[in-house]
Amino acid sequence: MTAPAPAARRAPRRTAAALLTAALVAASTSCTGPAPARTGPAPTRTATAPTRTDDGAWRGAWAASPQPPSAGNWSERGFADHTLRQVVRLTAGGTEVRIELSNRYGTTPLRIAGATVARPAEGAAVRPGSVRTLTFGKRPSATIPVGGTLLSDGLPLTVRPFESLTVTLRPAGPTGPATVHRMASATGYRAAGDHRGDVSGGAFTETGTSWYYLTGVEVTGGPDAHRRDGVVAFGDSLTDGHGSTLDADRRYPDRLAERLAALGRPRPVLNHGISGNKVVRHGGGAGEKALDRFAPDALDERGVGTVLVLEGINDIGGRLRPDVTVDELIAGHRELVRQAHARGLKAVGATLVPFKGSVHHTPENEAQRDAFNTWMRTSGTYDAVIDLDRALADPADPDRLLPAYDSGDHLHPSDAGYRAMAEAVDPDAL
Repeated sequence: MTAPAPAARRAPRRTAAALLTAALVAASTSCTGPAPARTGPAPTRTATAPTRTDDGAWRGAWAASPQPPSAGNWSERGFADHTLRQVVRLTAGGTEVRIELSNRYGTTPLRIAGATVARPAEGAAVRPGSVRTLTFGKRPSATIPVGGTLLSDGLPLTVRPFESLTVTLRPAGPTGPATVHRMASATGYRAAGDHRGDVSGGAFTETGTSWYYLTGVEVTGGPDAHRRDGVVAFGDSLTDGHGSTLDADRRYPDRLAERLAALGRPRPVLNHGISGNKVVRHGGGAGEKALDRFAPDALDERGVGTVLVLEGINDIGGRLRPDVTVDELIAGHRELVRQAHARGLKAVGATLVPFKGSVHHTPENEAQRDAFNTWMRTSGTYDAVIDLDRALADPADPDRLLPAYDSGDHLHPSDAGYRAMAEAVDPDAL
């Protein structure tokens, strides 16, 4: 959905912040300078992951952005004599699969003793006869250097869109702190000892809700082998799916992939959201700022034609004051668009959703959000704009989420809200 012509735009709906909003927009719409300089601590990775060049007909079918180790999961201590079992749902099909593993935030080389893929059953169990061993350079084991990324060899296996795949990893521990995707909105499993070939899930007695080391599943073959129309959904917790139902695949990128398929216009949708992520400031456990992670996480994905960016609420949503000005945030978005266009990709932006009543909301932050959204709608910087602000707002109080779309914290959508986000995306804009 592109922005309407100026004559058709709705009149401003607020007056309390109107003067500040107008002043900020006037200053920011002329901002064409470079992205703000890095502030805060440098990224913790010690090497740059290899660029994922578009080799052959491989294309992304599932993805998760890596994050540094953090509290509240298994990543701080890492793994020693453990087996990890993780279930992911693909949004593209093919006749051959391979996985991507990341040691971006490891402090020592990551040794993988072995890995398998299988078709899932209940919980950590897999379907009998479906376990297949993965290889790396024709060998069953591999070592990933600090900061590095590794692709497995391709494995003949026919998979369909929206089919799930169970990936089992056996690190040759102790690993030290582990690269993680903190908020999976999916259950993962851990077992003591080597259980990579188990059909039963009985040994996997520990559960968590993060992904470890696994950052991608790619496919090739099948009728869509040479299509390059995948969509990367890039952003923060609203893309990551905070507040959605566990193990239900109800994040907005999941819903978008389902909607496109139902319309007869199927396209892979890869989720590169990180909860707490910011555009122009580093966020500690929330990962490197968007300006730094955009290329390795999103633009280097194979088979992609469009990036859909929804990010900025954490930049302006400081509890006491905004972390950045709207000028800085807009400059950051201009740089994201420049990077996407330099790769020949379409850049689609989204307005920031209502957040009145949340811990982020203040009159100043509201004015910043209004100014940014006005810029998003009117500047023409992005190739198309998805107006999630208006799609999710309560008509009785447009600064708030519609109650049916509110997960309860007045910032993150419910399952119904994530569906509404997907329905607000015009397929012609992608």
